[in-house]
Amino acid sequence: MAEEPASRSRWSTALVSFFGGPFGGFLWIGSGKLAVASLIVLGLAGLLGCYIGFPVFGDLGSGGLAPANFAGLAVAVLSVALVVPFAGRFRPVKWYAHGLSVLVLVFLTGYMAAFVIRSFLFQPFSISSTSMLPTLERGDYLLVSKFAYGYSRYSVPFSLLPVTGRVLAAEPQRGDVVVFRFPSDPHIDFIQRIVGMPGDTIQMINGILHINGTAVELQDVGPFASDEFSEKTARLQRETLPNGVSHFVVDLMDGSTGDNTRAWLVPEGHYFVLGDNRDNSSDSRFKVGFVPSENLVGRAERLYWNSRGFDYSRRQIVR
Repeated sequence: MAEEPASRSRWSTALVSFFGGPFGGFLWIGSGKLAVASLIVLGLAGLLGCYIGFPVFGDLGSGGLAPANFAGLAVAVLSVALVVPFAGRFRPVKWYAHGLSVLVLVFLTGYMAAFVIRSFLFQPFSISSTSMLPTLERGDYLLVSKFAYGYSRYSVPFSLLPVTGRVLAAEPQRGDVVVFRFPSDPHIDFIQRIVGMPGDTIQMINGILHINGTAVELQDVGPFASDEFSEKTARLQRETLPNGVSHFVVDLMDGSTGDNTRAWLVPEGHYFVLGDNRDNSSDSRFKVGFVPSENLVGRAERLYWNSRGFDYSRRQIVR
């Protein structure tokens, strides 16, 4: 008669839990139900953390650790504390409790879950430029909705989705802040605001956006200060688009290159985008040109951290 395997030692359980998380730890000791439950709870906790936002601790600079680093270490320690007390209560008799099975399941579950979430639900992005000031600061981390406009080949990493155009397509709204692939080099991600819809005529006259021959409402708010420039020259303005979407833009100087332009007719299936930092943005007025619908990656939804220690609570909802 075969002898039933002994319970896992606390040391081996701690080691597997530290590197494999509670999911791997519970698999290792032989509890599949607790493994699945921990996976669900941990996933929901991660989404909740991003929704609420992570605290910022002063100026961390470009070398500061991202929330994922802190969270990863915290989860590893918590996993050990959570799983080790259960080590003596189960026997590793199930097929999934063997070392290779644990390794494969942890790898597949973690990477497959990340792949599905990033491809079809939400994808994190970080901001490395000032083209969207004051809406987005350098160092901001945000979540982008992948399902807002449906899916294209650019929704999935490495453009693996074998589709042409968009599947489950939905029309963006004027004023949406969107992440898109740079038309002339789809390996590069850009983030800007849609101001021109298919069929619109867009023109800048004396720094004021004109849509179909009509100037949008632009109200001067006052001086604007930033780490990037002095408030002596920068002005904060409130722009209101024809559909009622209102947002702030920054004007650095009068008579800049993009303040007076020719008129553009936006083709069908394309959009015209501008950065909110109007005098310091490479957008549809310059090398970006019209953005094809297929190049839209998703809609910016919510900030969850800033790596430079800037408070983002008042800007957390991007839309």
